[in-house]
Formats: sequence, C-alpha cells, structure tokens
Amino acid sequence: MKKFIYTILAAGLTAGLASCNDWLKEESPGNIRFDDFYTEGTVCIQNVNACYTPLAWEYNKTYFPEWYIGDVASDDAIKGGQNLADGGDLYDIDNFKINANNAILLDYYRAKYQGIQRCNLALQEVAKMDPDDTMSAERKECLLGEAYFLRAFYYFQLVRVFGGVPLVDHVIDSSTQWRQPRATADAVYEHIIGDLIDAEKRLWNKSEYSAEDLGRATKGAAQVMLCKVYLYMHDYNNAYVWGKTFVDDQYRGGQYSLCGDFGENFTLAGENGPESVFEIQYMEDPTSDYGEGFGFTRGTFTSILSRPRCSSLGGNAGWGFGHPTFDLYNEFESGDPRRDLTIGVPDESDREEVEVNYLGNPNYNRKICYWENGAFPALSHATRSPMNYRLIRATDGLLLYAEAALESGKDIAGAKWALEEVRARARAMAGDAAVLPEFPGYLGYSDNSDDLRKAIRHERRVELALEGHRWFDLVRWGIAAEVMDKDRGSYGKNESDIVRAEMANFIKGRNELFPLPAEELDLNPMEQNPGY
Repeated sequence: MKKFIYTILAAGLTAGLASCNDWLKEESPGNIRFDDFYTEGTVCIQNVNACYTPLAWEYNKTYFPEWYIGDVASDDAIKGGQNLADGGDLYDIDNFKINANNAILLDYYRAKYQGIQRCNLALQEVAKMDPDDTMSAERKECLLGEAYFLRAFYYFQLVRVFGGVPLVDHVIDSSTQWRQPRATADAVYEHIIGDLIDAEKRLWNKSEYSAEDLGRATKGAAQVMLCKVYLYMHDYNNAYVWGKTFVDDQYRGGQYSLCGDFGENFTLAGENGPESVFEIQYMEDPTSDYGEGFGFTRGTFTSILSRPRCSSLGGNAGWGFGHPTFDLYNEFESGDPRRDLTIGVPDESDREEVEVNYLGNPNYNRKICYWENGAFPALSHATRSPMNYRLIRATDGLLLYAEAALESGKDIAGAKWALEEVRARARAMAGDAAVLPEFPGYLGYSDNSDDLRKAIRHERRVELALEGHRWFDLVRWGIAAEVMDKDRGSYGKNESDIVRAEMANFIKGRNELFPLPAEELDLNPMEQNPGY
C-alpha cells in the first residue's frame, strides 16, 4: 500500500473539474471530460489511492498534524519547541488562547476538505465503471467502501474539532457551488454513520488484502469507527452493537491480535502489524523538497517535530515539540512497562541543555519520534521520516467496546473482559503478577459501575497515551473543563506553576470546540462557534 497510496491523479482529472463559463459557446481544444479519463479499472484504483493522500499531509503554510490538537490541547502534552515563541499558533492551542486566525486550524480544515472532494469524485465516477480485467466486481465494491470510509473519516476529523461544518456529498464543479451552508454537528455525525455503514458492507477483512495493499481501510476499521462515532453521539446501544461486532468478528475471529511487546507497535518493523487496524502510510523519500503546499512529501514531519533537541544526537536531533506532561507520567501505575515505552526522558547531561527543556520539562514522545534499538535512526531527508502514524489499534477497539458495554448496561462482564485483555499484556511484560492487578484491585477502585468507568478511562489514557486521542476523549466525556481548568481542574492543579502561568482560563461551553478559520468564513459566511 505504501507504494500505491500516494498515486496522485493525472492533471487531466483535475482539469475536468473546471466548468465552462456561461458565455463560452464551445469547449476549448484539449478539454478532458470525466468519460475520457475513466476508461478502465486502473484509473478507479488510482482515484481511490488519491483519496488517502490528504491523511498524510502535515504541512502547508504551517505544520498541522492532528496530534497538535489531540495531545497538546490536552493534559498529556505541552507545546515544546525551542522556546515559548517557537510555534506561536501551537502555543495558543496549548494554552486556550486560540483565535480564528490560527494557521494550524486553517490548514487542517482545508486538507480535510481536499480529502472529502477526492472521495466525492471517486464515489461519483467509480460507481459508473464496469468491471474489467484490472478491476473485478468485488474490487470495485471494495474501492467504493474505501471511499465511503475515508469520507466519513475526514468528516469525523472535522466535526470533533469544529462542530458542525458544511456537508458536501457531491463533486463541486462550479463556482456557483462554492458557498455551502453549515450543517449541525448532529447532521454531520448522521452522515458519517451512513457512510460507515455503506463502507462496512463493502470493505474486505484485513486478511483478504495482499501484502502490498496492507494499509487500506478494512471492515474492522469501519466497525471500530462505528462504535467510536456512536459513542461520540452518546448512542451507547448502537455503540455496543458495533463494538461487539468488532470483538466477535475481527478480534476473536483472528483478524487482529495484540503484539507480545507493546513497543513493537511503534517501530518500522511493526507497521501494519497484527494490532494495526488503520494507520497513515509514510515511506522513505530522500527527494522531498522544502517548498510550501500540501502534498510535497511522502514522508512524515512528525518524527523530527517530536524528537528531543539534544546536541548529543547531532544531526539526528529533533525540534522538541509535544513534551509529555508530568501529569501523564504520574498517571502510569508503578511498574507499568508502557510508561517508559511511551515517555522518553533524555540523559541527565542532555537535560541540562536549555533547549531540551520546555517550561522545565525535558520529556519526549517515544511513540512517534522514530526511536529504535536504543537510538534515533538517521533520516534520509533532513526533515522527513518513513514512520507510519497509528490511527486505530486493536486496543482502541477493545477499550471502546468496554466503554460501550458499560454505558449501555448490556454487558458489564464484557467490559471487564476487554479491560483485562489490554492490561494483561502490560502485566505479562512486567513479568510480575502483582504488577497491574485486575479490576477492581488497583488505584482504590471498587467493584461498581462508577469505578469501572474510571478504570476504563484510566486505561485509555495510559494505553493510548500520546496517540492523539486524549483531548477528544475529554470532550466527548464532558469533562474537559473538569480536567483542564487552570485553577480547579485536576490537570491545572497538578501542573507546575511555570506551566500554569502560561495558561488562560478554560471557558466551559467555548473551549471544547475550536473556531472556524476566519479565511474560510470570508469565503463562505457561516456562524462562528460560540465565544470566538
């Protein structure tokens, strides 16, 4: 999949998106129609490959990986960088000083809509094509399933950051269609559900893909996403149905399993491994340039962004963004081997360097910085890494199922089983049965629903730490203010004075969402989110 996923549609495809002005009576010579381009199944495969590409984009006018929001906005990480001024837009996200001119949000918003437009094109044109020797009828249905899944995923990324957004399910091929009304968040979620259900019917299981196609959306990915989206909608009954479907059909059915070593998930060798449900595909690309614009690389900036700034690493040092908080470090139970595989702490001599520390914190995210065998491998390009970014792991699916089983009241035993399934691996890695005891025998938990809920949320935080989930979990649980408030929140109270001094007060009812980008409102007037 890595060598196919970045296939960009030929220039003729995008040329076909332009419509003639009303005054033009005849088509210009050389104009290419969709029918001229879509002549064989290979083109359909290329079109769907192109639908994946915006997932990988992290840079246009600024850097905008989703973990900037999912981790840095939360209690799991602080901005980092060379100093306070380095990455001012990220500083604002970190400290609830955000405004509608934030460049990170603008690029994030636009990248997702480019992905949606590519999916709309695939759903329009691939559906018309007849199978041929390059695309069987079964492959055609799976391709449509991939496009439905990806469109749902892009809208999911948008709605949980901005709330309601324009809902476009067709190709925009005229300037008269540029302005689209803002849909409600509920309408967007319903559309996502519809796309995911269409996707789940068509997609293949992971085992049905050839090795070169690993990384494509699967039936299991759609099932996990259906469970997750229903949880965001607080529809716990449907969340339970889809969580159980994933567990029974995919996990117990042998499509996915947990790696024996938790750390294997975050290595090059572990990409698209037994625990991987869906991840962004990156590859080695020494020819990437330094220019502005989406799509100028097939490698990821995330590794260099998150590596520590230690001078001892020489050319393998990074830019030091996304420092894991001491609050996250302390969340791990004593002896939990996942802590040191998640949070890196530089050697004592390196910690003395000013630029290694950010507001007194030297920690770095070991999951995403491309760290292997006790070293930081050299990058073939100064800023790009081949390390995939894990979007969905099987443990995410298990813990979502546990949450749905509890909140629906349908399967308390199943919730405990899934929780234990995740903890059992960490306990085995610790090599001590007394470490990470089963529920309810840890952290003072009693055997009741309230404490089981706390246990599942604790496990999501430590198992999935620094994988971009935490902020969105806090918001959907309705506890973002309870945790993040500078003076009364658990994070605010536990953080150091030097970190707290940079924070603005968290405003409940405002800071759970981010502002729609001002430039987008200029182009397409919409009501702004409350408080912005």
